[in-house]
Amino acid sequence: MESSDIRDADVNVALKVTYKSDLYDLAFAVTGEITLLCDRCLDDMQYAVDTDYHIAVKYGDDYCDDSDELLIIPESDNCLNVAYMLYDTVSLAIPIKHVHPQGQCNKAMSAMLKKHRAYNVEELDEAGDSDSFENDGESITDPRWDELKKLTENN
Repeated sequence: MESSDIRDADVNVALKVTYKSDLYDLAFAVTGEITLLCDRCLDDMQYAVDTDYHIAVKYGDDYCDDSDELLIIPESDNCLNVAYMLYDTVSLAIPIKHVHPQGQCNKAMSAMLKKHRAYNVEELDEAGDSDSFENDGESITDPRWDELKKLTENN
């Protein structure tokens, strides 16, 4: 499957299928590692996956996947491809922000990022906005947001 996030995967899948009257109960357990791009340095990083997924499948007149808990497939189908369910399960286990642990990013890219961050701070200081930047550990704020905040305070 093509994905902008997942570059490679080595996962083990355990699928337990239980038949109950006219319903098939599918329980997936996925463990392993996937390769993602680090959002900070753009190098490959390994991310451990340990997740599970549960869905019920039954036969009906037409295909219907409107519910997250129930999948209806046509009676003419005699097999079910679960590859997309596995792909979605692994994709949903990925955090929104995926970065290497502190100190494990590409050193050259980290240095370049620090250089550009320092450049942007100096650029704003030269524009006369130096009092909105604190160098003693407090957070740095963007003066444009400060101006927008003033609009909400006036209302």
